[in-house]
Amino acid sequence: MKQSVVDSASARIDERIEELGGWRGKMLARVREIIRKTDPEIIEEWKWKGTPVWSHGGIVCTGETYKNVVKMTFAKGASLEDPSSFFNSSLDGNVRRAIDLHEGDEIDERALKNLIRAAVALNLEGKSKPKSQAVKSRRTD
Repeated sequence: MKQSVVDSASARIDERIEELGGWRGKMLARVREIIRKTDPEIIEEWKWKGTPVWSHGGIVCTGETYKNVVKMTFAKGASLEDPSSFFNSSLDGNVRRAIDLHEGDEIDERALKNLIRAAVALNLEGKSKPKSQAVKSRRTD
């Protein structure tokens, strides 16, 4: 990914945080701080007409903002162990899991860091598996 695209995405996330202001801006900024501190190699992206996305070897999570909630959706959350039961939304899905953060909520930083690390590890695990070899065609002459 080109550096200017990454810089642009980071700038857009900065703008979103400032534009939101209030508790939602502070919550999104805090989530971002934890993500970046947990994985300095994470890439910030801006997708789907205005959604902050954090990726490393694939999408780790998104940071959507709504009127009453800041939602962190983990792309492969259903495959992650969550011993702290931090996931509290989209629990019935086969792939994604989410964390809804409301005004006044305290973030369980340890649990969030563990989920981020696990999501990155899962993404990278999928990248390191060798691709199956194509079946060799037989000569018929």
